[in-house]
Amino acid sequence: MKKIVCSLLLGILCAASFTGCGRDPETDSVDASPQKIEMVVWGAEEDAELMKRIIQDFQDKYQDQAEFRISFEVQGESQCKDVLLGGLEDGADVFTFADDQLNALAAAGALDPIENADEIISENLPSAAEAATVNHQLYAYPLTADNGYFLYYNKRYISEKQVETLDGILEAAAAEGKLFAMDWSSAWYVYSFFGNTGLTVGLNDDGITNYCTWNQTDGSIRGIDVAQAMLRIAASPGFSSKTDEEFLDGVRDGSVVAGISGVWNSVAVEEAWGDDAGAVKLPTYTCRGQQIQMASFSGCKLIGVNAYSKYPEWASRLAEWITNEENQQLRFEMRGQGPSNTAVAGSAEIQQSSAIAALIEQSEYSQLQRIGGKFWDPVSNFAVNMASGNSSGQDLQEQLDEMAEGVSAR
Repeated sequence: MKKIVCSLLLGILCAASFTGCGRDPETDSVDASPQKIEMVVWGAEEDAELMKRIIQDFQDKYQDQAEFRISFEVQGESQCKDVLLGGLEDGADVFTFADDQLNALAAAGALDPIENADEIISENLPSAAEAATVNHQLYAYPLTADNGYFLYYNKRYISEKQVETLDGILEAAAAEGKLFAMDWSSAWYVYSFFGNTGLTVGLNDDGITNYCTWNQTDGSIRGIDVAQAMLRIAASPGFSSKTDEEFLDGVRDGSVVAGISGVWNSVAVEEAWGDDAGAVKLPTYTCRGQQIQMASFSGCKLIGVNAYSKYPEWASRLAEWITNEENQQLRFEMRGQGPSNTAVAGSAEIQQSSAIAALIEQSEYSQLQRIGGKFWDPVSNFAVNMASGNSSGQDLQEQLDEMAEGVSAR
């Protein structure tokens, strides 16, 4: 009986209070404070001005829907994976990273598959979408499609015909007492000589270790053929192995008239060479009596959304905003970076950029960088010795075997 009386009294009290026990939706819409959204975005130091502008535009766009406090923090793209996996819950909500880190981030649960994947894929270059995909699922938002390399050359010293072959470039440079520069201490660039020969390197199914047949002793092109070709190149008075920084120093002081690098140096090269600055795909090189098209590694920058973000919907919306058509166009204008967005990539302004046009031309002969960490040192050690003219004196096949063994180590 007491329970019945209490229920009746409660009903009367509720009826007397406003319009009932339920809250008035209209009152809620007036009194409710906007949701407070606090997020952190990681990106490269040189992108700080650009990213802060993009973030501010995002906050202005959605200011009626939430109260935002979004901060930008500098975090190198190449180290992003290691820092993030050191503490996912303390990591940025949205972050920029190099595509070769995607597999590890996805495997660690740092990224969730993107819900509107079909829409994102349709808006981006196929190679960029592939770079953001693991096991047929899109895990990140493509941001750029310019992490590759091609040939810069000074038209004053080297003709359009000569840049087609490395032999022509070396001959032209040597005739003028100048140099062609390429970094043989970097395995990233050394891939150029092996990539289109039928000799292979890549990730095993475990996603960690590599396979490598660069020491192969049969076939139309053998490992030793590539090694001998590299020694012939190194012996040319027109060749010098130089780091990226040394390449630019040579461009500026006039000692270097051609070299292999990427779009990040386009402004500096154009400033130094002016109207004589040229950019094309990589040349062919002579190997076992054949002309082999030099290959390249390609890659993209991606935007990821931390699976542990407190605001996953807003973080995803921000990631999509950073990578949309308008902001990729802005990125090209402010930073000169090549877009992954198909509409921006096809624009007349992009087509007028000789560096990006060269990168697109080279993309036909490029491969996504999908290799494990054991690749770098063995290849670098081998190539540095080739650049020195095999100063170690060791048998070439032995060196190739040791390199392949090191690359494939478990």
